[in-house]
Amino acid sequence: MARAKCHLCEARPPRRACPALGRDICAACCGAQREETIDCPFDCPHLREARRHERKPERDPRSIPHPDVDITERFLVENEVLTVSAARFLLLAALDTPGAVDSDVREALEALARTYRSASSGLIYESRPANMIAAGIAERFQKYIAEFRERMAQETGVHSIRDQDVFGVLVFWQRMAWNRDNGRRKGRAFLDSLFALMPSEPPQENLVSA
Repeated sequence: MARAKCHLCEARPPRRACPALGRDICAACCGAQREETIDCPFDCPHLREARRHERKPERDPRSIPHPDVDITERFLVENEVLTVSAARFLLLAALDTPGAVDSDVREALEALARTYRSASSGLIYESRPANMIAAGIAERFQKYIAEFRERMAQETGVHSIRDQDVFGVLVFWQRMAWNRDNGRRKGRAFLDSLFALMPSEPPQENLVSA
């Protein structure tokens, strides 16, 4: 009887059950194709193990988003609720946008940051990504943040969330996404990290309700 072979390379013996493909593949193909050609679910045990040992590509410090903006610890403390809420809104927006990966989120964050930077200067200018997936994330985030600002205004009686604070928070998350980039075409390491800020529940692909 012929021995089973990896579904991808059809050469090596399969050692891992791939939840994305529904087939068995070898460890080499898993490592090479993970988040490159394979849309790995967050709860894949092989992906989660790989996250623990993943080596991120070298980054040019000069490429950090908005290097002229100083995000201080004091700013983050004073805007803790907004910062955590923005992370949740980003995650919800991405999970509610089919096909979204970290690169789409980074593009959405850049467009959003430009929009709020303009708004904080008194200009009305909305930057919209050409990438439709990134545009969908940005649009959903805008909806969530608008609802959040209105809710906070109703609770406090004042409109206390300023455009410049939203801009600063967006830059903070841009830098986190920049730092988490694992260089894989379908990488979602940054999105995966945002689950740590959510209520204690396992990662879900369809977490869409705010």
